[in-house]
Amino acid sequence: MSSAALAAVPVLVAADPAVAAEELPGFPAGVDLYRSAYRNWVGDITAHGLWACAPTSPDQVVDVVNWAWRNGWTARARGASHGWAPLTITEGTPSDARVILVDTTPHLTGVSLDATNAVRAGTGITLEALLTFLEGHGLGVTHTPAPGDITLGGALAIDAHGTAVPAVGEERLPGHTYGSLSNLVLSLTAVVWDEAAGRYALRTFTRDEADCAALLTHLGRSLVTEVVLRVGANVQLRCVSRTDIPAKELFAAPGSSGRTLEHYLNESGRVEAIWFAFTEHPWLKVWSIAPTKPASSRQVDSPYNYPFSDHLPTVVSDIGVRLATKTAWYLAPVFGNAQLAAVRAGLLATGSKDIWGPSKNALLYLRPTTLRLTANGYALHTSRAQVQRVVSEFTSFYRELLDAYAAKGRFPVNGTVELRVTGLDDAADVELDGARTPLISAARPFEEHPEWDTAVWLDILTMPGTPHAEAFLRDLEQFLLATFDGRYARTRVEWSKGWGYTRDAAWADEEVLDTVIPASFGEDVWREASDTLTRLDPHQVYGNAFLNRLFS
Repeated sequence: MSSAALAAVPVLVAADPAVAAEELPGFPAGVDLYRSAYRNWVGDITAHGLWACAPTSPDQVVDVVNWAWRNGWTARARGASHGWAPLTITEGTPSDARVILVDTTPHLTGVSLDATNAVRAGTGITLEALLTFLEGHGLGVTHTPAPGDITLGGALAIDAHGTAVPAVGEERLPGHTYGSLSNLVLSLTAVVWDEAAGRYALRTFTRDEADCAALLTHLGRSLVTEVVLRVGANVQLRCVSRTDIPAKELFAAPGSSGRTLEHYLNESGRVEAIWFAFTEHPWLKVWSIAPTKPASSRQVDSPYNYPFSDHLPTVVSDIGVRLATKTAWYLAPVFGNAQLAAVRAGLLATGSKDIWGPSKNALLYLRPTTLRLTANGYALHTSRAQVQRVVSEFTSFYRELLDAYAAKGRFPVNGTVELRVTGLDDAADVELDGARTPLISAARPFEEHPEWDTAVWLDILTMPGTPHAEAFLRDLEQFLLATFDGRYARTRVEWSKGWGYTRDAAWADEEVLDTVIPASFGEDVWREASDTLTRLDPHQVYGNAFLNRLFS
């Protein structure tokens, strides 16, 4: 196993019973307790030797949460730790912090299906395991994040998504959504404060309840143990990769002819562009529904069909090592072009330019062994007709800004720009009367702009510690907020990634935290979410310094 893979696995050290009894007096008997390291996806938030536990049932979770409340501790749910933002713990959390990590992956993984195609699943199940189960019953989802190791609970906490809008003439299939995964929830069970009982208890919330709307995207300010999702018939997907379209053509001004992003959206509805820094040709993936295998496609019977992106060729990894360990950041243009060359060679060598199979096998492609980079993230809401304009204006500014920094000998980006496009969270998709829209999902529609039916998701990735990265990303964020300000598009942050930049740090800009974020949802909606999450957890058992600041 590679070092990257090992980093994704929590390090477990069984607790000494005498030490545990002294440091955690009265901890629930029968709940596995141990010392554990914590590391987020990129390793810029770490902690060593925290107390952690692995409840075998929701009832044991309740016991742990009540113990934490009575003893002045916080309880933080942990799944795959595949995120960037400080939503679980904050950087600098000491090993003796009064924090108990609640590991969901060992036991909270049950899954079952009912006669209405509703799937009940524990929040510790991974997306790959869930989608594999669904595939075995002829079911699936429209889109999903690329990594299969993310837990369901983690995905729903931050309204995770893939990439899909309806192609021209395409009708949504029953049980599917073009919005986030949170929009599939029919009901969820969480451990919340029970005022009458004077303790925390399990409570099931159905999608038509007002409180459920706050829990559908809760950012870690609650602890959900089980969910029921609406799902629909699985489809066969073809995925064609292209690296021959220049960025100036793919991201051209609106109204341009040729191979534009808009052209492929209209044709297939499912696109992703990965644009390596300082290169001219993005890696474009285009998925399309194909009930039968096209003659030119290679059938794939399992996911992760781009091994060259999971394990970089030696020449590419060597440049990466020089970047990171020898502070040779000026090699960013060389690194970007080497990565693009590796993709082109890898697609040919593995026969992966044109693949076809059950949706899971075409949608999941990122393993924990891939190069780990920091990432910022935003959702730009607009109308379908304005997508090309939004993409063109963003990419033009990004290129100009990158060139301006390079002219000063600064190379803040050595990874990629990634662009995806989805629909929004339409509560009607779950086919439940009175279903509520997730309150603070980044894919929540703007009520005052019903014509905005699309979200353009963009991320910029770079190696942790790259000089001038935060300043560059602040410049970019300020452009997004100023340009997509509500006239024809509006910017929201993508919760799990980087945002709120000062010149030195992410998640630190007070204006973004106090004004921009609440305004992007509407002050009333933001306050409803904050008040609900506080009422369901009045003792801030699920808080941390960052979340308490965000919802203050």
